Amino acid sequence: MKQIVECVPNISEGRDVEKIRIISSVAEEIDGVKLLNIDPGKATNRTVITFVGEPQQVIDAAFLLIKKAQELIDMRKHSGEHPRMGATDVCPLVPITNISMEECVKWAHKLGKRVGKELGIPIYHYEAAANEEKRKNLANCRQGEYEGLSKKLVDSKWKPDFGPAEFNTSVERSGATAISARDFLVAYNINLNTTSTRRANAVAFDIREAGRIKREGGGILGEIIKDKNGKPLKTPGLFKAVKGIGWFIEEYGVAQISYNLTNINISPLHEVFEKTCERAIARGMRVTGSELVGLVPKKVLIDAGKYFLKRQARSTGIHESEIMKIAIKTLGLDELSPFKPEERVIEYMLDNDTDKPLINMSIRDFANETASESPAPGGGSVAAYCGAMGISLGTMVANLSAHKRGWDDKWEEFSSWADKGMRYQKILIDLVDEDTNAFNNIMDAFRLPKDTDIEKVKRKEAIQEATKNAILTPFKVMDTAYKSMEIMKTMAEIGNPNSITDAAVGALCARTAVIGAFLNVKINCGDCEDKTFVKDILEKGDKLLKKAVALEEYILNVTNSKI
Repeated sequence: MKQIVECVPNISEGRDVEKIRIISSVAEEIDGVKLLNIDPGKATNRTVITFVGEPQQVIDAAFLLIKKAQELIDMRKHSGEHPRMGATDVCPLVPITNISMEECVKWAHKLGKRVGKELGIPIYHYEAAANEEKRKNLANCRQGEYEGLSKKLVDSKWKPDFGPAEFNTSVERSGATAISARDFLVAYNINLNTTSTRRANAVAFDIREAGRIKREGGGILGEIIKDKNGKPLKTPGLFKAVKGIGWFIEEYGVAQISYNLTNINISPLHEVFEKTCERAIARGMRVTGSELVGLVPKKVLIDAGKYFLKRQARSTGIHESEIMKIAIKTLGLDELSPFKPEERVIEYMLDNDTDKPLINMSIRDFANETASESPAPGGGSVAAYCGAMGISLGTMVANLSAHKRGWDDKWEEFSSWADKGMRYQKILIDLVDEDTNAFNNIMDAFRLPKDTDIEKVKRKEAIQEATKNAILTPFKVMDTAYKSMEIMKTMAEIGNPNSITDAAVGALCARTAVIGAFLNVKINCGDCEDKTFVKDILEKGDKLLKKAVALEEYILNVTNSKI
C-alpha cells in the first residue's frame, strides 16, 4: 500500500509574494508531490507551506525547497513577530497513511544529513527525530533565534546534528533549520480585543502546558521562586500538549495568542478556545475570533462543531458540512478572512473523487445519465441511491424530533438516532458509485488478453474475482438498507407525529433498495463458478428480503394507525 507523508516547511518570508511563489512551487517539480496549501503571514513574516507525497518524493521536494529558500532569503535582513532561526526555519515530516512515526524519523534524518552536507546548513532534529532529550522541544533548539546562532553553533552542547558547527558566511545568510518527525500539529491563533501583548501573554500562560514562572506574592514584579538547584519553578497551565505565546499583529491591529496544539486528542482545539474565552473575560478582554494556520485534520472541526451543537442542545446527526459551519462561526474562523473547508481541511485536499463521478452529479444529471444508452449506472446504483434517500428521510424525522418544541428533554435520544442515520447514509451514497465500478471491473476483466494459456487463466481468475465483487456490492446495499429501516421504525413509533409519513416513505425506499439490490445479486450469481459461495449469499439475501418486507409492513401499519 502507498505510504503518504505530509511535509510542512515554514520559511522566513511572508511579504514578498513572488519569492513565496518561487520557493513553494519547486516542491511540485518532483513527480507525485502535491502542493496543498501556502499560508503567508505579513506580521510574522513567515509562510507555512504544506505538501504531500510518498516519502522519497517528499524529502526530495523538501530538499529543493530548502535550497531555493537558502538562495532567496537573507536572514541578515529578516525581521518578524514569530521566533525563527533560518530561511527555512522548520521542516517537519508528518505520517499520514500507512507509515509509522519510526519510519518518518528515518526519513527526517536522511533529509537532515543531505541538507547539512550538500547545502551547508546547520540542522537540528527535534520532536520524535531528536537525538537527545533536550532537543525534543523546538523552543530549546531555537532558543536565541537567528541572532544567537553565532554563539550557539560553537557551543559543544548545541553542536548541530548535521551541517557546519560554525557561523560562516553561508550560515550567516541561511541561518539554521530544524527538521523533525512529529504528529499532526495544529497552529491556531486566537484574536483578542486588545493591543496589549502583555495581557495576551497572561492568558497564554494560563492555558499552555509550560504555564508561568512562580514569583513571590504571585505578581509579575515578585522575586522568582527557584528550586534547590537554582532553576525557576513554574505553575503549569491548564492544557497538556499546548504551546502558546501572545503577540501584537500590526496587520490586524490586535493582539493574538498563538497556540501550537501538538496532540489534539489530549487537548482538543474547541476546549482550548473555550478556556481562552473564559480567561480573557476574567482579565477584562474578549475573544473576537480565531484563525487556523495551514491545513487542519477534519476531526478538529467536526469535534468542535458537535461540541457546540451539543451546547445548544441540537442534534449532531447532520451532514459534516453543516457541522463545520457551526464550528467555523462559533470559533470565528472567518473573522479575518473567508474560511473555505475545501481549501483548509487536509482530507478534502487529499480526497480524489474521480472514482465517484455519480455522487458528484446533480440529481437531474444522474437521472439523465441513468436514462442514457450506457448500461451503467444501472439497477444496483439506483437501488443504493434509493436506500440513501430512504435513510435521509428517516434521519430528517430524527432531527425534526430533536428540535421539536416541548421535547427538549428528548433531543439527545433523537440526536443519537440521527447520527446513526448519517452513518448509514454515507455507506449507501458511496455504494452508488461502487456498484457501477463493480460492473465496470467485470467489463475490464473481459477485455484482458487471452492469447496464451497463462493469459487465459489470469483472465478467468480476474473475471471470477470481479464477479464476486459485483455480487457482494449489491448485497452490502441490501444489508445496509435493511439495517437503516430500524431508524424509520423508531421514528414511526416515537418520532415527531407531524413527520410520521416521511418515516414511512423512507421505509418504502429502503425496502425497494433491498429488493432491487437482491435482483442484482441474483443475476450476477449466474456467472459465478463458486457454487458454495452462491448458495450461501442467496440464502442470506432471501432472509434479508423477507425481513425487510415484513418490517416495511409493520412501519406502514404503525403509520396508518396514527394518521
